[in-house]
Amino acid sequence: MIYNRLGKSGLKVSAISLGFWQNFGVNDPYDNMKAMVLTAFNEGIVHFDLANNYGNGSILGTAEINFGRIFKNSLEHHRDEVTITTKAGYEMWGGVYGDKNGSRKYLIASLDQSLKRLDLDYVDIFYHHVPDSETPIEETALALDQIVKSGKALYIGISNYNKKQTEEILKIFKELKTPFVVNQVSYSMLERWIEEDGLVDFAKQEGFGLVAFSPLAKGLLSDKYLKGIPSDSRMGKGNPFLKSDVLTEDLVKKLNKLNDFALKRGQTLAQMALSWVLRDTTVASVLIGASRSEQIKENIATLEKPLTSDEITEIGSFLEN
Repeated sequence: MIYNRLGKSGLKVSAISLGFWQNFGVNDPYDNMKAMVLTAFNEGIVHFDLANNYGNGSILGTAEINFGRIFKNSLEHHRDEVTITTKAGYEMWGGVYGDKNGSRKYLIASLDQSLKRLDLDYVDIFYHHVPDSETPIEETALALDQIVKSGKALYIGISNYNKKQTEEILKIFKELKTPFVVNQVSYSMLERWIEEDGLVDFAKQEGFGLVAFSPLAKGLLSDKYLKGIPSDSRMGKGNPFLKSDVLTEDLVKKLNKLNDFALKRGQTLAQMALSWVLRDTTVASVLIGASRSEQIKENIATLEKPLTSDEITEIGSFLEN
């Protein structure tokens, strides 16, 4: 495992981190969830990423409940060896106060609920999950700062904030001396908005880290779509996060070129996609999802073959054409 520092902070995270958005819900087998968490830890993953609303199924928060149970029963004595993160910002509970927002009331109440589900005294990083245009950014920043001062989180992060939004909240964090260390963003070979927006350069300049989610572009950068849309794929099953009109003829050609290049260097397309996201340590970690332990090991093997500068240039030519 490789461990990268989050910007200029003292906190390091594993280059590959385990995310709990899917496959840790109310209907998922406990033994398989436990096997994945223990496999990740035994392979050197020390960064576990959750959110208040994670856990596919009808009951929000089940990912935190399941992880908390696994951690309590199997890894609690390793608490000081891991970084556990959670987030709040999206719709979570009924009534006016549990809707999508960044208010002091929502954020503090949500973290209290998360800590109960996780059965923890604190989390290592607490994120505001998504910007809220209806709450003054000062209120959100002050609430996050208060959360750290209360001891319920050691560091603060934001997620899905663009450069302009990050600049606004960072100014307040600097005044308060809040330990802000990371912005968690979507990033892949097919979704490069953080480069176009200037967020990557801004992170380098200001000394905070980036953590990337959706590095496989919601599965497009696996090898499932090289011949179109298979019936057992996310797109084939009508996943609302992946529209079928995205898979154009040009994109299929591009995916096949990338796949051929990956195979020549002894990787799967998915592994090369992770290598590409990690080519610059401004992105300190990439979040993976998994449905079985073997996938976690396959993803970690990515680190054995970092991309050379010439390979990065050649991949860039595929992506531009």
